[in-house]
Amino acid sequence: MTRIIRMFCVALLTIVGLVGSSLPVRADERCERRVHQAEDKLRDAIHRHGENSRQAQKRREQLEEAKRHCPDYHDRDHHDMDHHDNDQH
Repeated sequence: MTRIIRMFCVALLTIVGLVGSSLPVRADERCERRVHQAEDKLRDAIHRHGENSRQAQKRREQLEEAKRHCPDYHDRDHHDMDHHDNDQH
């Protein structure tokens, strides 16, 4: 009986470890998806209404809000922006 309990505990810990390690990845993917959707909506607003339109400004604010809720994505975004700026010079 003790052996069965020990095997059950090992199996349970393995399952919890696998599920627990995948949760942050899923949250990060959802976060990235929200930021990408906000970027798409901003591009669409700029295309439809112009760079300085009220609609584009609203979408910029929504994009910044999405990035604030994704600190890891926000850090990568700054790195990408730095890289992008270097390409332009």
